[in-house]
Amino acid sequence: MLSRRRKRQAEREASLAQTQAIIEKRALQVFGSPLQTTPETVVKTELWWCQHYQWLKDIGYLLRSRYAPGWVPSWQGNNKYWAECEDSQVPTLTHVMDATRMVDGLAVTLKLMRKSRHPYEIEIGRLFSTEPLASDPANHCVPIHDVLDVPDNDDQAILVMPLLRPFNDPRFDTCGEVLDFFRQLFVGLRFIHQQHVAHRDCMDLNIMMDATQFIDPFHPQKRNMRRDFKGRARYVTRTQRPPRYIFIDFGISRRYEADNVAPLEEPIWGGDKTVPEFQKSHEPRNPFQTDVYYLGNMIRNEFLLTKNGFEFMETLVKDMVQDDPAKRPTMDEVVGRFDHILQNISSWKLRSRVIDQEDGNITGLYRGVTHWTRRISYIVRRVSAIPTP
Repeated sequence: MLSRRRKRQAEREASLAQTQAIIEKRALQVFGSPLQTTPETVVKTELWWCQHYQWLKDIGYLLRSRYAPGWVPSWQGNNKYWAECEDSQVPTLTHVMDATRMVDGLAVTLKLMRKSRHPYEIEIGRLFSTEPLASDPANHCVPIHDVLDVPDNDDQAILVMPLLRPFNDPRFDTCGEVLDFFRQLFVGLRFIHQQHVAHRDCMDLNIMMDATQFIDPFHPQKRNMRRDFKGRARYVTRTQRPPRYIFIDFGISRRYEADNVAPLEEPIWGGDKTVPEFQKSHEPRNPFQTDVYYLGNMIRNEFLLTKNGFEFMETLVKDMVQDDPAKRPTMDEVVGRFDHILQNISSWKLRSRVIDQEDGNITGLYRGVTHWTRRISYIVRRVSAIPTP
C-alpha cells in the first residue's frame, strides 16, 4: 500500500511539473516573457492586463485593484502581512484573468486567446452558447457571455465566461454526489458529440464546477477565501445544494459535418499524455473515441485508483480506456450502461462516505462521524441520495 501511495505521489508531482511547464510555455506564447510571481510589483506576465485595464473598464469589465493605473500595494507603509491582502494575489494562468462585470457585479473569467492558434474556439463556444443549445439541460459546455476583440491586436480576443472552480474542490462527501458528477459528464460529452463536435482535451483540468449554489462568493485566485478577502468562503455539501459541472477549453476542438460520423484527425496532444493510440503512431484517429478515453481515464485516476467504494464502475471504465479505440463504447452506450449501473445501487450505498485511500485513521474517524450526522439528517428530511441541480 505504501509503495502505491508513493507511486501516485510521484505521478502527481510529475503531473504538476508538467502542468507548470505548460503554464510557462503559454506565458511565453501569449506574452513573450517567462512566468513570474513577485507580489510587490506587477510582473511582466501581468503587464498586458495592466495595459488594457482602462479599455476593459470602458466596455464594462473591471479588473482587480492590482491592475489599476498607479496601484500601490495595500500592505506597504503598515503592518499588514502581504499574503493576507487581496491585492497580493497573482493569477496562476497568465492568459486567464478574473474580473467583475460592472453592469450587474457578476464575477467572470477572461481568457485571452489567439485566433490563429485556436481558429475554432470562438465558433464552437458560440455554438453551445446560442439557443436552442444554450438552454438544453444536457448542455454542460462553458457558456460564453461575450467575445471581446482586442483593439490593438487583430489576432487576439478575450472570451468572457463564468467564474468556475475545479470539480473536486471542495471534496465530494457521498457516493451519490460522485455519481451525479459522472452522470453530468457522460450526458454532457454525449451532447457535445451529438452536435458533431469532438472536444479532444476533456481531461481533469478541463472539467470545472459552477459552485455558486453551495459556496460563498469566493476569491478567484485563493478559492478558500471570500471574494472580499474578509474571511473564509463557507460552503455546504453538494447533496444540500447540487452544483453543475462544466466542460471548458475548446481550443483544439473540432466540429464536423453531420454525415461524417467517423472523422479522422492526426494526433494532437491535450493535457493527458497517456492516450494509447498516440503513443507509437501518427496515424489519423477518430477523435470521438479519444474523448471517451480521456473521460474514462479521468475517472480511473481521480476515483478508482485513489478512493474506495467505486468498484461497480470498473467494468465500464475499463472498456472506456481500452487500448484499441474501436473497442471503446460510444457515449450513447456509456450513458445507457451507466443508467443500468445506477438502477442496481442501493440508497445506503449512495449515501455512503467517499473515502480517500490516503486518509489517516484519525482523519477518517472524524469525517466518518460528521458524515453520519449529515446522513441521518438527509434520510429524515428525505433529501435525494443522488443530488441533481
